[in-house]
Amino acid sequence: MHTKTLIELAQGLRSKEFSSVELTQTFLDRIQKHQHLNAYITVTEAVALHNAQAADTRLANGTAGLLTGIPIAQKDIFCTLDVKTTCGSKMLDNFSAPYNATVVEKFNQAGAVMLGKLNMDEFAMGSSNETSYYGAVKNPWNINSVPGGSSGGSAAAVAARLAVCATGTDTGGSIRQPAALCGITGLKPTYGRVSRYGMIAYASSLDQGGPMARSAEEAAIMLQTMAGFDEKDSTSVDLPVPDYCAGLNNSLAGLKIGLPKEFFGEGLNSDVAATLETAINEYRKLGAEIKEISMPNLKLAIPAYYVIAPAECSANLSRFDGVRYGYRCANPVDLADLYTRSRGEGFGKEVKRRILMGTYALSTGYYDAYYLKAQKIRRLISEDFKQALTEVDVIMGPVTPTTAFGIGEKMSNPIEMYLSDIYTIAINLAGVPALSIPAGFVAGMPVGLQIIGNYFAEDRLLNIAHQYQQVTDWHLHTPKGFE
Repeated sequence: MHTKTLIELAQGLRSKEFSSVELTQTFLDRIQKHQHLNAYITVTEAVALHNAQAADTRLANGTAGLLTGIPIAQKDIFCTLDVKTTCGSKMLDNFSAPYNATVVEKFNQAGAVMLGKLNMDEFAMGSSNETSYYGAVKNPWNINSVPGGSSGGSAAAVAARLAVCATGTDTGGSIRQPAALCGITGLKPTYGRVSRYGMIAYASSLDQGGPMARSAEEAAIMLQTMAGFDEKDSTSVDLPVPDYCAGLNNSLAGLKIGLPKEFFGEGLNSDVAATLETAINEYRKLGAEIKEISMPNLKLAIPAYYVIAPAECSANLSRFDGVRYGYRCANPVDLADLYTRSRGEGFGKEVKRRILMGTYALSTGYYDAYYLKAQKIRRLISEDFKQALTEVDVIMGPVTPTTAFGIGEKMSNPIEMYLSDIYTIAINLAGVPALSIPAGFVAGMPVGLQIIGNYFAEDRLLNIAHQYQQVTDWHLHTPKGFE
């Protein structure tokens, strides 16, 4: 059953080929069998089976939706009622959320069955899933390689068929980069399209939840459930949600694709570049027009991001002080000791590094020199995207400079680690939507193609991705040992 697509599983449930309980148990058994991937932090077996029984009742009485009875998993950044929500950190190792995030609640209402909570870089800070307090997640294509981050547990679980699909969050590439490195489809929606209520904040102006699945069609089904205005989220955009599946089969004839010359220069692995060129040629065959464009401010994205994101994280993580909830140090001698040791012991090295960077950037005398200047650069980058998207319909390029690197390979060099997100960060600064789709392999490891669109044009991106997946089969490949 685990090899079937979401649509095939939904049809099987309706035709009574199998029950949701049987399907859920199949995935729970696979999670148990492949614990070595470390994709899950918490497996909610009893709750999953109970909810699967409820889904079978809905299926029997005709009140089921497309996701009813489908086993999914949630990134451990989304609050889940009475289930441990850790954000991959020792700081929240003992925290059970008193409410559901809006995204979780929407999947519950749709009748999806949550298998558990997925591993991630601590507080979503990382590009390899190695900063998690619970240990590194392994890439199912090569267990000595990283799956990418911060949504590495989500990507590994979907690639290894330990969940039909999963949620992720993307602050600077954290859906698209692990999707590319694990050979699945991952979509970062337009900022404000998916509610952030109950999604533990890293950088509030950049964070966005989105779907991670095998195919664009499955991602469309997930986004249909996730998207929409939420009065509980002040950054949520009050716009109608289109039918994301309705236009999947639209023709691509006349589609104008822009290739930024800044994406295809120095730093991009030559084998990855050749694989992407082959993928883009498929779009030519589908009737698209290819045009080189220039986005001169893209080179400023990483320095701007690593001022803005840490600044916001330093503010967001100030609430974890050992007083209200989360980790508290033992036997503090006074309030200052409680604060200092709780935060020093509760946070990992990368989180502390970013808090310090952000606090420095916001401090008196440096705000104008760093944070304000970074925000001005952010505006320039947004203008680059706006201008480019008046000339072309979508922008294409790499997701990552290389395929998945080895576990431990970049942990001692933060700058090199940050550069692994060089092609994804600008999209978050601009707030536009983008997705990664499987586009081939280099030396047995997946390569992702990034497709970037205009604001709230997720339906067009999904159509473009789906049409490619109708003429290629990269998204159907399964890592050896997980068939």
